[in-house]
Amino acid sequence: MKLMLISDIHGSSAWLDRAMAKAAEEQPDQMIMLGDFLYHGPRNPLPDGYDPKRVAAMLNGHKQSIIAVRGNCDAEVDQMLLEFPMMADYAMLYFEGRRIYVTHGHGYSIEQLPPLAPGDVFIQGHTHVPVADRKDGIYVLNPGSIALPKEEYPNSYGVLEAGAFIVKDFAGETVKRIEFTP
Repeated sequence: MKLMLISDIHGSSAWLDRAMAKAAEEQPDQMIMLGDFLYHGPRNPLPDGYDPKRVAAMLNGHKQSIIAVRGNCDAEVDQMLLEFPMMADYAMLYFEGRRIYVTHGHGYSIEQLPPLAPGDVFIQGHTHVPVADRKDGIYVLNPGSIALPKEEYPNSYGVLEAGAFIVKDFAGETVKRIEFTP
């Protein structure tokens, strides 16, 4: 099984177009969306191709393969446009025998983890900074942002497959990588 992780679209149809092209290449079984879908947020500049209605329509075209959580810039009015549930603060998944806690990162975060056991996986977005690391025996992951990366990182997405998490830029280069140990 293969999961593709996308975070912090912030209404950018231009970057979502590129992410969907990568999804066509990657062929994930599910796309995990880590929030901040339509609105750019008051602290962020308008991203390239800012078009929340188009972003909603594009995502709705893939609704059957999306698992989503709510970001701090998402509101009930956004759910009215999106045809898949995205208002949950977190999702719990089981993947390759591991428990995975998925959230946006403005509640529980890498700095303040929920109660997880060693070997579990914590995935967040929110910071727009990619992470592939371990903290207290827990894998902590962040795919970065497709639309508004920070700290001089490139626009990026994540892939979880075959015992590894890889953050990739849109040129296909590996930005971060971590292997899961048995």
